Amino acid sequence: MVGLAGSMQHSRVCCHTSVTTSSSSAEQTVQCRLAADVGTLQRLPKVIGSRSLVNELCLTARRLGSQEALQCGLVSRVLSDRHSLLAAAISLAATIAQKSPVAVQSTKQNLIFSRDHTVQEGLDHMVAWNAAMLQSEDIMKAATASMDRKAPPADFAKL
Repeated sequence: MVGLAGSMQHSRVCCHTSVTTSSSSAEQTVQCRLAADVGTLQRLPKVIGSRSLVNELCLTARRLGSQEALQCGLVSRVLSDRHSLLAAAISLAATIAQKSPVAVQSTKQNLIFSRDHTVQEGLDHMVAWNAAMLQSEDIMKAATASMDRKAPPADFAKL
């Protein structure tokens, strides 16, 4: 995470955000005599959950260090250095890449939908979504592998 305008917004729209111990971030749009207009004011309260902290950060442009960002839920992990950060990111990406692309994209889309809707709306959306996804061969392959106590095959359907 880079401590320039846009870094808060960047971490809001990413699926996963890891930083190094030396990282910091700030919403500095107020320094430019403007209100943030790229979604930070709308998304940040949902991510952090503390209206007081969001107000403080957005109204003062105060820098948020890596440990405080972890503590308030802005980031998922804090790693010691750039090398460790890169290794962890590659490992996470490799783990995700082993999953069905249809399942990964479906999960991402439904997490985003559920973030902005009630639990019941999210459940209703999921029912309709999964009905459409049942057409993918990935489900049968994964279910068969699970019953045989094997790892799911890596030859998943294309998006």
